[in-house]
Formats: sequence, structure tokens, C-alpha cells
Amino acid sequence: MSRRRAPAPCTVTVCRGCCCGNTALAPDVDHAGQLATLRTALAGEAVVRVSDCLDLCAQANVVVVSPSDAGRAAGARPVWLGLVTDPGATDDLVTWVRAGGPGVADPPAALDLYLITPPRRLRQAFDR
Repeated sequence: MSRRRAPAPCTVTVCRGCCCGNTALAPDVDHAGQLATLRTALAGEAVVRVSDCLDLCAQANVVVVSPSDAGRAAGARPVWLGLVTDPGATDDLVTWVRAGGPGVADPPAALDLYLITPPRRLRQAFDR
């Protein structure tokens, strides 16, 4: 009898390197609260992980939403968001990931304001 692997959910990678999450650079942002909100709201629905510097410091806070297995099967690739410092953007991100994320559900229109294009070397690391 072979065991089948459970389908992988979306993965939300939150940069917390040198600039992202830095209270000295963005003192009005509750960086720890943002991460706690993502972890609590997406528990059991997505994997939330923290990354060291993603080398997009001018776009801090950077969040990458990698598609679930279903999203990848539909042709989706990781979606990069920058300047995610507003609680409303975090809420929109949660709503989208709960609905299925890249390739499964359309993101809330407000997230279009946060879309960024990372350098190819970074995209390739997340496309694996």
C-alpha cells in the first residue's frame, strides 16, 4: 500500500531580514503583530514562514505567496508583494490565501498596489 502525500497548501514567506520588520526604519508598523496575524489567521490553511533578507530592502515589508499544489497545477507562480505595512493589506492577503491563493482565487484588487517584480535570481529560488 503506497501512501499519498497530502496536497501542499499555499506558503506565505514573510521577509524579516535587515529592513523588513525593522522598527527603526518603520516605527509605526506593528511588524510582530503582522506576523502573528498571518500565523493565527492562516493556521491550518497555509504554511507561514519567516525568511532572512530577500534583498528587496527598498520594498520592505516583502511577502511572497507561493501557490498550493492546485495553484501550481493551474500554472501559477509565486506572487511577490512589497511595502506590505498596512493592516488592511495583511487582511486582504489573508482573505486571498484562505480562498486558495495564486492560481485558485483572484486576489483582492487592493493587492495589485503591492505587486512587485523581483530579480530573476530571486524568482528562480521561489519557483522550485
